[in-house]
Amino acid sequence: MDDKRNTGEFSLEDILKEFGDTEAQPEVAAEVGDQTPEEDVTIWGQEAKAQPTAQEKQDTVRLDQITKAVRKQESALEQTVAFTPVGEAAQIQESQTVVEEEPAPAEPYSNEWEPEYEQPMGEYIPPEPIVHRPRSRLQELKKKLVAGPEKRYYELTELGLGKLQLAIFVNLVIALFSAAATWLYSMGWVPEDRMRLLIFGQFLTLLLSGLFGSYLLMEGFGDILRLRFSLNSLLIFSLCACLIDGMLCLKSLRVPCCAVFSLHMTMALWSNYQKRNTEMGQMDTMRKAVRLDSVVCVPEYYEGQAGFLRSEGQVEDFMENYNAPSGVEKTMSVYALVALIVSFGIGITAGVMHSPELGVQAFAAALLVAVPASAYVTISRPTAVLERRLHRLGTVLCGWQGVKALSQKGVFPLNDTDLFPAGSAKMNGVKFYGARDPDMVVAYGAALISACGGSMEPLFTALLESRNGYHFTARELRSYPSGGVGGEVNGESVLAGTLRFMQDMGVEIPAGTKVNQAVYVAIDGQLCGVFAITYHKVKATIAALATLCAYRKLTPVLTTSDFMLTEGFIHSRFGVNPKKIAFPERTVRSELAAYYIEEETPALALTTQEGLAASAFAVTGARALRKACCLGVTVHMLGGIIGLVMMLLLAILNASYLLTPANVLLYQLIWMVPGLLITEWTRSV
Repeated sequence: MDDKRNTGEFSLEDILKEFGDTEAQPEVAAEVGDQTPEEDVTIWGQEAKAQPTAQEKQDTVRLDQITKAVRKQESALEQTVAFTPVGEAAQIQESQTVVEEEPAPAEPYSNEWEPEYEQPMGEYIPPEPIVHRPRSRLQELKKKLVAGPEKRYYELTELGLGKLQLAIFVNLVIALFSAAATWLYSMGWVPEDRMRLLIFGQFLTLLLSGLFGSYLLMEGFGDILRLRFSLNSLLIFSLCACLIDGMLCLKSLRVPCCAVFSLHMTMALWSNYQKRNTEMGQMDTMRKAVRLDSVVCVPEYYEGQAGFLRSEGQVEDFMENYNAPSGVEKTMSVYALVALIVSFGIGITAGVMHSPELGVQAFAAALLVAVPASAYVTISRPTAVLERRLHRLGTVLCGWQGVKALSQKGVFPLNDTDLFPAGSAKMNGVKFYGARDPDMVVAYGAALISACGGSMEPLFTALLESRNGYHFTARELRSYPSGGVGGEVNGESVLAGTLRFMQDMGVEIPAGTKVNQAVYVAIDGQLCGVFAITYHKVKATIAALATLCAYRKLTPVLTTSDFMLTEGFIHSRFGVNPKKIAFPERTVRSELAAYYIEEETPALALTTQEGLAASAFAVTGARALRKACCLGVTVHMLGGIIGLVMMLLLAILNASYLLTPANVLLYQLIWMVPGLLITEWTRSV
């Protein structure tokens, strides 16, 4: 050793002895330990006991300086990594970062050692907990409402209704003025020297009517460019035919059918007004929503019939469907195109068989009688009437697809909160019988009612908490059709139900305790308590249940587990025929109440308020609307077909003396009576 020091040569073992390298590997340290005394070297990071001399410090390569230089380079590398992207920084830090802590001493390996648990494959990342945030749902709903319904509402507000109202008023005045002139002409009260003035006045009113309804004429022309045809498109041809006929009337000194055209334009403008007003009302309902539920239709819900269930709604369910063309509108468009072709054929027939002037007159008259004036509002008016009613309930229909789906045969489930909202049921009094402890009677009754569920559960739970009673669990729960339940509580048989149920079960009822709206509790066949329940009437619920029972193809079905809701009780409280309501078994009710609705199920209507009335009137209103529209289209098409047949016969027979404006106007007024009455159908919902 001394020779090596003098010559300046040192082995690795000597260096480790001198400085006790903390970064040395365990294997090297072990080899050194076999050749070096224990008091001279510290293994695994311990400081050396022997101190080097001054000569050794000069001749020895200092490994600690090299280590410091290396660590400075590594710290610079770590600073560089800190400014790299997140994905790359994580990889660099895992591979390059040097841990400055000293490694812990390794325990000697033993064959008898076994791990406490098996290490899983890969890193385990616990799932994030699901946090219920109702405010986030409300914020998301408000963003969608502002971007959709509220934006559209203000767009319609900027358009306004004043111009439409003015156009309707002016056209109505023009129609009345033309009708008065036509009536004077038909009565023969117009002198011959005033005929040209009268005809010119009628021609002028025709131009004014077309001017104030130019917006609709432009819409009709746009429909033609889009390869579609509508009633507004038919107005263009009616105006052109009446203008040509009016110029011919100046030569033959006869009055044209300007009054009928002005009436058509007035009804068309009224229809446009109702459509815009309806859309504004729907958007106003949606933009004010603080909650949004939907009414969906699920097939095979109860006894093979579809069910109208309630679920969570989305704004897109309404915005994507509310303005889609309906089936009745498409039918009227096809009929308008066919009427145009048939009218053109009638005009050609009259012109070829008799004279071109008669052909133009027959063509103009046929176009006017082919579509009764009330046909323009046969869809828009019942929709507007229904929307005003649904607007008060916070309900909108999701287009014609929702109307059509809600009109099919199905059932409407009713739960506890539908019939008796929160706060409508209250406990009016309690009376105990027998030697039982009152607290035990309350505890037994609360256990049975809690297991059964229903609107009385919170009442008994609150009563139990107020008396600091015991909480028991009911077992072997049984239900009875006469209005009661039974079970085993704390090893004793307990019955709870109505007065009739207790009498049917053979429980002796003392005189003076017969209360209809009360829950009777019997333990081991002995009456122990009577709990009087008061149900307050809710007018909206009564009206909703009445409208559900009024439709033949719609059946309300009870899914509630409240045994108090028997046929007699519902008849006495709501005044409806209980035969219109389905009362399934209790097990079936539980299955119906727990029915799962898929997220992809399309919404047919949206409600923004709680309660049964909002969803019930959506279903019944859709049915009334579909009936009114279908019946109205049928009646007006029938009237138009009859009018075309009459025009064809008059054209063939050359009965021009019957093609007077007074007769055409009278025909229009006759068919307007049933047409307008049908549009009132939705008012009776």
